[in-house]
Amino acid sequence: MLNTWKEQARAAAEELCDAAGLREGDLLAVGCSSSEIIGARIGTQSSEEAASAVFQGIAEALAPRGVLLAAQCCEHLNRALIVEQSTAERFGLTPVNVIPQPKAGGSFATAAYRAFAAPAAVEELRQQAKAGLDIGATLIGMHVRPVVVPVRLSTGRIGQAAVTAARSRPKFVGGSRAVYDEKLL
Repeated sequence: MLNTWKEQARAAAEELCDAAGLREGDLLAVGCSSSEIIGARIGTQSSEEAASAVFQGIAEALAPRGVLLAAQCCEHLNRALIVEQSTAERFGLTPVNVIPQPKAGGSFATAAYRAFAAPAAVEELRQQAKAGLDIGATLIGMHVRPVVVPVRLSTGRIGQAAVTAARSRPKFVGGSRAVYDEKLL
């Protein structure tokens, strides 16, 4: 199962990167309920093994593209995010002092904290993520810059968890005479 979940996560992240047109230096917010992956209700049966497999799959998809990962913690840490220190500095994000644990922050954020070279916890992304991947109804939309557009992925589930994806697009400004760049829709 772990390899299957890893491959499902990799495929979902790759498809979202393509659909959202993510490039090197862009930020992707990911929320993940390992409980939902294994078929339990969110927040009830945290699985470090499932979270680690999903993290590895996503990290493998993002690394060659240079896309930066922000791993959302659960509501017990107010949905803070774990990023690389260099990502926090690049985006001007203010660090907070917390180390996620499987039952306080979530197994996915814990996996990110353990895997990152220099992890940093930040309270918010200030809506700077260009896309988001939500595995198991974790509510990542607050981290994605407006305007958020749903993305239908061919990978609709990772394990038993529903997968929802979103990308952002620039806001439309102007009125009835405005002309818009079709590539940005």
